[in-house]
Amino acid sequence: MNTDKITNLLDQESIKYLFSIFHNYKSEIRLVGGSIRDTLIDRDVKDIDSATPLEPDEVLALLKENNIEYDDYALRYGSIIAYINNKKIQITTLREDINQLGRHTSVLYTKDWKKDAARRDFTFNALYLGIDQTVYDFYNGEKDLKEKKIKFIGEIEDRIKEDYLRIYRYFRFLGLFDQPEIDDTTQLFVEKYIHESLVVLTNDVIRQEVLKMFNMPFPLNCFFQSHDKFKWVEIIKEHFTKTNYTLGLERCLNRIDSIIN
Repeated sequence: MNTDKITNLLDQESIKYLFSIFHNYKSEIRLVGGSIRDTLIDRDVKDIDSATPLEPDEVLALLKENNIEYDDYALRYGSIIAYINNKKIQITTLREDINQLGRHTSVLYTKDWKKDAARRDFTFNALYLGIDQTVYDFYNGEKDLKEKKIKFIGEIEDRIKEDYLRIYRYFRFLGLFDQPEIDDTTQLFVEKYIHESLVVLTNDVIRQEVLKMFNMPFPLNCFFQSHDKFKWVEIIKEHFTKTNYTLGLERCLNRIDSIIN
């Protein structure tokens, strides 16, 4: 583990301040997901997400008490965006996702950190970081990160059917590594459900996820698969053409050619 990088992450004024507020309230908050993942592989941190056992109304009260600006548009999912020192930090109550299908879910709040971790997509996105620099790793995410593996938490088929966007997040995280390890079983389920994903997801949701791929360290890896029989970009291109989604064709997929060439 890169201890210096972890220290620098926790030393950010916005994070230190947020952690101190929860500590004074005698409650816990931990960073979770992307900020830890990116720190461990020496990548610049852009998004900061955190998790807490406090329920949303308690989080809101705490932010108001400390005069912290916030957005609560995702409150029904237990998520609140706090703005501290010009930093945006998402705070989400520990939860389980129940009756999840497609992009829809009901939530059940919990005090169990592992149950919260279990609802996340990939093992390296279920890493938590405490104020004392302890990394909580329930599914060997740090090991998978070192080995350049993108591993779903739980049964792959079930996790994809819960949220079809995970197919495109899988493609995106292929671009995290110079030589990602491709798991044949994961690949089979991704191929099996990509056409179904086009029925469930809107064109704009797919386009937004594809656009994120261009900002990955190795974007070419997002667009090429391990064999020639399955070219997911061509499937999306055909779908965008059939649905007359010009924005996706002319301001998204056309950019792939510039990367290849």
